[in-house]
Amino acid sequence: MSAEGRGWLRRLFGRSEPGGGDDLTPDPEPPDAGCTRIRECAGEAAERRIVRVSGTLRTVTERTVAGMPALQAELDDGTASLDVVWLGRCAIAGVEPGRSLVAVGRIAVTHGRPVLFNPRYQLQPREEE
Repeated sequence: MSAEGRGWLRRLFGRSEPGGGDDLTPDPEPPDAGCTRIRECAGEAAERRIVRVSGTLRTVTERTVAGMPALQAELDDGTASLDVVWLGRCAIAGVEPGRSLVAVGRIAVTHGRPVLFNPRYQLQPREEE
């Protein structure tokens, strides 16, 4: 690929100009780098804050919220757990109990429990992958 083509891809993916090496390679940081502990997401002080959390899905259930389908999962990082809710979804491929993921979104507190509604997420590879 030409240098001009790589520059276009860098801009598309929000990468800076090359400082050395291929900017399109994955970051070497562990996936939970920069993540907030879930125990810090509880309480009124954390409400409405954007957080990045990682953990393991303990439960995944389908439910109805305001008459529309929703997929709800409990994400646990060992310090506490929170609910992750995708509105308008009955299922998401790969979102299943025991799977690790990183989620980014705005914390809401519902019934005293932290919740992420429709977060951006990244499934982490399984041990055998």
